[in-house]
Amino acid sequence: MNRASMLRLAALGIIGLGSALLIAGLLLSTYTAGKIRKIPLDIDQTLVSTGTGTALDPASLSAGPGAKFVVDKDVPLVSQQAMTVEAPANAEVVTLQVGTTVRRSDKQKDNGLLLAMVDTVTMNRSTAEAVSDDDRPGGSVQKPRTIADDKPSTNIALPHEGLSYRFPFNTEKKSYAFFDPIAQKAFDANYDGEDDVNGLTTYRFTQNVGYDADGKLVAPIKYASLYDKNEDGEVTARAELWGIPDVDPYEPIKMTRFYAAQRTFWVDPVSGTIVKADEHLNQYYARDPLKPEAAVVDYKVTSTEQTVESQVAAARAERDRVALWSRILPISLAATGLVALVGGALLGVFSTRVESALSGANEDDIDIGLFGKD
Repeated sequence: MNRASMLRLAALGIIGLGSALLIAGLLLSTYTAGKIRKIPLDIDQTLVSTGTGTALDPASLSAGPGAKFVVDKDVPLVSQQAMTVEAPANAEVVTLQVGTTVRRSDKQKDNGLLLAMVDTVTMNRSTAEAVSDDDRPGGSVQKPRTIADDKPSTNIALPHEGLSYRFPFNTEKKSYAFFDPIAQKAFDANYDGEDDVNGLTTYRFTQNVGYDADGKLVAPIKYASLYDKNEDGEVTARAELWGIPDVDPYEPIKMTRFYAAQRTFWVDPVSGTIVKADEHLNQYYARDPLKPEAAVVDYKVTSTEQTVESQVAAARAERDRVALWSRILPISLAATGLVALVGGALLGVFSTRVESALSGANEDDIDIGLFGKD
């Protein structure tokens, strides 16, 4: 094999390599990038929010004659969301189990527990939308136990719809249906602008459940009790316990529990991670839904700085992973492939000139340059 043939083979090999690199870059920017824009399967985190509010003192529920339900104001509160991944979790879906508690930080153990819920939702890993059908309801909520119940907790099927606990990759500036497990239905989370959160550009979304945009109570939701007999949804007690004046203290008064909430989410638009959240939640008993009479809990909390830092770090990690596979590697491979194609083409031209020169002289007597005989 003479010098020209060897150069021609080398040129073809380099051109083939360049073509392969270009194709690989194209695939990474289209097919592969879409595969990696998915909710992680290793989520295990606790999100903490703190604030103050008005809360019913549980001890007053067992007060003696002549007493009434005691509602304390300006009490310190801590809200926690413990989030883990459960089955099913695979290439297409992920199931999040989220235990939420609200506690009074000025009381110990169960004496300070105001609200508790364990919510489970199965969602599409790409769109973050709840996955629900006849065979798989898409979610459940843990049934609370009564004081006398010593059996393990069981789950109640609760079909979810819309988003839950996060937004989709490439979040857009629009409204999204966001599920509220207490109301057991989805309400719009509306795009409300951009904000900088610890150096990260985020989209701000607001959600109103029973409130209008100005914070006025307009359409509270009847509380969806998880007990079989709706024990905490409708309560009948003496007027004196409710603190209702101008009536017989022993007259039984039935009241209904209502619920309303306002939330603000700050979302990383690339990964859909909620990096910060504010929540105003109100539960109360009343005869008229627009006239609260006995508070269960009415509070405002916001994510702690430690939680915000942790969520921003998680969002940046997701951004870096997406950027690596959707931009950095495809551009690097395409650029290398293009250089290889140009180099292979030039080497091919050179091999042709070598072959032409060798056809008219002895190979050992000819010194060939890139653009002809030297």
